[in-house]
Amino acid sequence: MDGALVTFDALHSVKANVTWVVETKNAHYIAMIKRNQATAHWQLAGLPWHEIAVQHTASSTGHGRHESRSIKTCSIADGLGGIAFPHTRLALRVHRRRRQTGGRESREKVYAVTSLDAHETTPAHLAAAVRGHWTVEDLHHVRDVTYAEDTSIIRTGTAPRVMATFRNLAVGLFKVLGAANIAKTTRAIRDQPERALPTPGHHQQIG
Repeated sequence: MDGALVTFDALHSVKANVTWVVETKNAHYIAMIKRNQATAHWQLAGLPWHEIAVQHTASSTGHGRHESRSIKTCSIADGLGGIAFPHTRLALRVHRRRRQTGGRESREKVYAVTSLDAHETTPAHLAAAVRGHWTVEDLHHVRDVTYAEDTSIIRTGTAPRVMATFRNLAVGLFKVLGAANIAKTTRAIRDQPERALPTPGHHQQIG
């Protein structure tokens, strides 16, 4: 694992995980920081981003959606207090714009930290790593957006893993039953719980 770059979503961006990656496995990390990491998120949001120029941009179109992304990076100096997250060398701010065909544009700012230093990487490389993380995390995206996983305050013991298993089970069941839209299907099940229990052998389209 030496020299590898590991990406963490917000649920798994905890100090023990990144410390193990850096100190035990001699690797690097990028960790997404959301409001469930209150102190680190507040520190990142308070950095002088307005003084930093955009360092890389990219865009893509597909599935009826156009998305553009820009990234800024900011070096973190330990002598000035640093960030409340171990081994952080760079802070990242990714600004995403999305527009569904015929729909309104949505905007989102995402903060992250990495153990990579400025001389070890480039904004384009970091942007690609973050984008790659999102690409392979479709399931996590559903769990975050539909089930608000990243903002969950359940963090004790194995409870986060248990809840993630339940969410995976729900998403998997919906897909087996032919659900095309997980969010829509979740709302339908919430309003009509009996639809979650189709008669065995009866193929019911639920979304």
